[in-house]
Amino acid sequence: MASELTLTVNGAKHVVSAAQETPLLFVLRNELKLTGPRLGCGMAQCGACSVLLDGEEARSCITPVSYAVGKRVTTIEGLPGVWAEEKGLNAEEAAKALHPVQQAWIDEQVPQCGYCQSGMMIVAVQLLAKNPNPTVAQIKDAFTNTPPSPHLCRCGTYAAIIDAVQRAAQAMKGAAR
Repeated sequence: MASELTLTVNGAKHVVSAAQETPLLFVLRNELKLTGPRLGCGMAQCGACSVLLDGEEARSCITPVSYAVGKRVTTIEGLPGVWAEEKGLNAEEAAKALHPVQQAWIDEQVPQCGYCQSGMMIVAVQLLAKNPNPTVAQIKDAFTNTPPSPHLCRCGTYAAIIDAVQRAAQAMKGAAR
C-alpha cells in the first residue's frame, strides 16, 4: 500500500507516494525523474545505482524508500550543490559550478558508454570526503573492496577513473578555503 513519504533529495524536500518497501531507485527515477542513478544488476552488485545517504554510499536498487526518510539523499545531479555548500558559493556561482569530481571526469574523458559512471562519481565523492589525498591503492580499494561490493565498469575505464580521482583531489585542495 502506498504511503506519502517526505524525502530530502539533492537539498530539496519532496513528498512522494510509494509503498515503504519500494526501492529508492524506482522513486528517484520514476517519481522524481532523476536519471543519474541507474538500474544495473538490481542486486547491489555493480554500483550503477549508487547514491549518498547522509554522505555514505548506498545502493538504491535494494534500499527501501522508507530507509531514506529523514536522511539527505544525494544523486549525481546533486553533486554541484554539495560542492557549492562546502565552498559557501552564492546561488549564481553555484548554478555554474560542477563538483570537482564531475569536472575531473570530463577533463579525463573517463566514460565510454557512461552507464556506470554516476555510481563511480558517487563513490569518488565519498572517498575524497574521507580522504582528501588518497593513494592509488586507496582509490582502488574504495572501488573494489569497500562494502557493499565492487563498482563494475564493463568498458574497463578503471585507469581513467583513478586519474580522475587524483585530478579531483588536486582541484579540491586548490579550492580549499
